[in-house]
Amino acid sequence: MSNPDAAPTKTPTGQATGPVGVPTPSELFDLHGATAVVTGASSGLGDRFARVLHGAGAHVVLTARRVDRLERLAGELGDRVTCIAADLSLSGDRERLVSEALGVHERIDVLVNNAGYSQPAPAEEVSLEEFVHTLEVNLVAVFHLSQLLGRHMLGNGAGSIVNVASVLGHVGAAPVKEVPYCTAKGGVVNLTRALAAEWGRKGVRVNAISPGWFPTEMTIEQMFNDDSGVRFIERNAPMGRAGELAELDGALLYLASGASAYTTGQVIAVDGGWLAR
Repeated sequence: MSNPDAAPTKTPTGQATGPVGVPTPSELFDLHGATAVVTGASSGLGDRFARVLHGAGAHVVLTARRVDRLERLAGELGDRVTCIAADLSLSGDRERLVSEALGVHERIDVLVNNAGYSQPAPAEEVSLEEFVHTLEVNLVAVFHLSQLLGRHMLGNGAGSIVNVASVLGHVGAAPVKEVPYCTAKGGVVNLTRALAAEWGRKGVRVNAISPGWFPTEMTIEQMFNDDSGVRFIERNAPMGRAGELAELDGALLYLASGASAYTTGQVIAVDGGWLAR
């Protein structure tokens, strides 16, 4: 006979596998024992995501091109950190990243596909090379890493992939000129759903976050160093302001942890109401 008062056991991403109880909030989002790969971890959202997952107990694998920034972040975090420099626009680097990560860690539980690229320009002036490069970083790399680590997760029967899409994957960006970026992020939105539908019965969850306007290295010059950009955000966001990086923490922890054990194929917009207009 089972003991209803017994504490449930958990997978590395926090899902209860034993007798049903009522977890505390810290237990619900606990990532102790889990390993998470965070791409684009050298700045912006990736830096923040790595800190949040580490704070929840995970060992984090940091990856980006700028190894000096990765090492600085690793120094701030202390233990439970692995740094792997990689240019995710290159398929060989993506394969090497996965190989090295699995060489250090027997198990990868969480993948956060955060690395991104944007070079705004009028659609009629964007070169084909620039369009293809934008898709390579923002969409092809997301699929490729999801496939490479997804195979590993499928073998384990568990895993959580969190893709970072954008509100610009749901709507046009005009007057901001971002056709390649919008195209790529729209692909990420439906890639998330398609992978979730294929892998749901095999224990691998695939979800996405669609941030609205947040001050990051990629958007500061474009939107936040320009009064007209700030006014555009304030005028069009129902909450009347841009987001703060900390306001993405909850969505990330929910999707990465066992708190979202029955959630897959979903895209959570953290956008101050941008898509509700």
